[in-house]
Amino acid sequence: MKLQLLKPAKLPPQSLWRETELDAQAVGYLLRRSNRKSIGLRISDEGLIITAPLWVVDHHIEDALQSKKAWILRKLHERQTRLTQQAMTQTVWQDGGLLPYLGVSIQLQLNPLLSHSVFSGSALAPKAGDRLCLHLTADADSQRVQDLCHVWLQQQASSYLEQRLQHFLAHCDYAARFSRLRLANPQKRWGSCSSAGVIMLNWRLIHFQPTIIDYVVAHEVAHLKEMNHGPLFWQEVERLLPDFYTARQQLKQFDPASLPLF
Repeated sequence: MKLQLLKPAKLPPQSLWRETELDAQAVGYLLRRSNRKSIGLRISDEGLIITAPLWVVDHHIEDALQSKKAWILRKLHERQTRLTQQAMTQTVWQDGGLLPYLGVSIQLQLNPLLSHSVFSGSALAPKAGDRLCLHLTADADSQRVQDLCHVWLQQQASSYLEQRLQHFLAHCDYAARFSRLRLANPQKRWGSCSSAGVIMLNWRLIHFQPTIIDYVVAHEVAHLKEMNHGPLFWQEVERLLPDFYTARQQLKQFDPASLPLF
């Protein structure tokens, strides 16, 4: 996949646009100067960002780029793949479109003969290629398709997340601290737990594979015992979900505001 790193139409404050060549690939990056003591490299959805001390000259920055070129190119390709996946949200809301559900891609089918939405597979164990059939004509407006998909997904999320929550609560001697579950769609978090025992879960978690969902649910349940992220909290998360670390790392790739992703 060829990298596509275009100069932003408007540069962020106190940033310069620079270009270099890494393994015969043209790479653009944002350069920021600061009072830090060393050159920092970071990949975000903005692309490659270099933060350099005020005193560092250009060839030192170029040396740093060349020394880290394998890491930079790998991370930029991962970023581009992720952004390409996110761009599919523009075409998913149509007959034959794909929708992420519990970690697999299910297909949308529009059928005006139906009276309600019908899923062809197992709602708890979907397989790639299962169909979500919506009572719409094949040329239905994309917004209408999206609205019906969201209604169906929220219904599945309500049932599935409640089930997983009760599963983890059943293994806690502090379950009485839980008061109620609230589903929402915040732009910056997957879940939360209040001191009153209210657990909020982002209903868009239903797009993810069960292992990631379990991590978020176990994370919030553990907060019923430890309202912090100290060692005792992570010890409790591990007790509830021994292999949580892999799911936690996978979740870090995603932004709640960008779903669905594939």
